[in-house]
Amino acid sequence: MSAVLLAIDTATEQCSVALKVDDQVYQRAAITPREHSQRVLGFVEEVMAEAGITFAEVDGIVCGYGPGSFTGVRIGVAICQGLAFSHTLPVYPVSTLAALAQQAVRTYNAERVLCAIDARMNEVYLAAYSVAASLVQELVPPQMAALSSVTEQAWWTTVAGSELSAQQSIQVVGAGTGWQAYRDALNPTNEIHVFDDVTLPLAEDMLTLAEQTHAVSAEQLEPLYVRNEVTWQKLPGRS
Repeated sequence: MSAVLLAIDTATEQCSVALKVDDQVYQRAAITPREHSQRVLGFVEEVMAEAGITFAEVDGIVCGYGPGSFTGVRIGVAICQGLAFSHTLPVYPVSTLAALAQQAVRTYNAERVLCAIDARMNEVYLAAYSVAASLVQELVPPQMAALSSVTEQAWWTTVAGSELSAQQSIQVVGAGTGWQAYRDALNPTNEIHVFDDVTLPLAEDMLTLAEQTHAVSAEQLEPLYVRNEVTWQKLPGRS
């Protein structure tokens, strides 16, 4: 995709912005869990200034739309909606878990990635990905899972466990803060190799995944929540 794209993610502790112009990527990222709303637009201004472009030259917004912290997801989606409305731009929604898996591919050429982001209260945001042509492909969609039931999921043995190991020479790797927070519960037999330096998603990898993402309009963009009790406050005039 040769379009000029601006990616924004505030769904986790990390606030991340990346701008792609031709083959050049300009980015900012900082772990500022309580300052996303104060930092994110400053990061946008910085990468735009560094690239020497204005919003008139941007072709689309790439949005990290969850899952993640409720406040962080809402901030990111609202910022992306506001920019898309203001500049009449399409939005490419990208899962934070998919971006985390893509980071593992970019950094380590991973073949199969099991992503787990700490959701607190002994739960994780969880998804699994295979890789084709250096892009992640969803095997298990984003979901909330209690630690006590992760390895009991119906897909576990074929995607990450003994059945996969017996049939294929594919190494399953773990990425995300969930592995650091709950290593013993998620990986009791050490079958899965955990990347301790791939813990939080980056907007840079969301730019890559925009290549296989369908664009939506600003009014169609909604957060990806995996807790059923959470609802999104729609913008005025939306049904």
